[in-house]
Amino acid sequence: MRVVLAEDHFLLRDGLVRLLTAFGHEIAAAVDNGPDLLAALLEERPDVAVVDVRLAPDFTDEGLRAALAARRELPGLPVLLLSQYVEPLYAHELLASGGEGVGYLLKDRVTDGPRFLDAIRTVAEGGTALDPEVVGQLVAARERDAGLGSLSPREREVLEALAQGRSNAGIAQALFITEKAVAKHIGSIFTKLGLHQDDGDNRRVLAVLAYLDR
Repeated sequence: MRVVLAEDHFLLRDGLVRLLTAFGHEIAAAVDNGPDLLAALLEERPDVAVVDVRLAPDFTDEGLRAALAARRELPGLPVLLLSQYVEPLYAHELLASGGEGVGYLLKDRVTDGPRFLDAIRTVAEGGTALDPEVVGQLVAARERDAGLGSLSPREREVLEALAQGRSNAGIAQALFITEKAVAKHIGSIFTKLGLHQDDGDNRRVLAVLAYLDR
């Protein structure tokens, strides 16, 4: 897999390059600022971009801005954001840019090699990978919403797992229920959130957006 990496801290950037290379991925570019990231994404058109939210020159949200700008030029470009802190708005903005091939992890997860590499693979394959801590912090806030407030505890667990990018089989395994039960819960979630059959395959993404929208 060809990867464009953007991280302003040299040691972390070097460590990520070594980790990804060790697992057979090709580093198409490794940069430390927003302008270089945008240029690299448009030129290299990687299989996935791993992007620190805060990059030079201003260290606010340059990484996110560059990734969103690249996705406007290259719709569906897979992007996995990395952040030091939980900022659900970043995840929402990235999801709203297309919904497929997006992820948002806390930097602490990078030390968990298998989880980090699995998130990269999920995003590169067009899936969604949201950090469990991000999703967890949204639970209480979103319960005030009329639609999400109508979900049962089990349905909220299933929706949380959807937001983490799990497949039906993955949800079944995590919650110790059958795939048939997962499908039933997802159908109920779609109904309660007003997501109809004519919304197509994007209903899973729309459900996650509803979960993140504040």
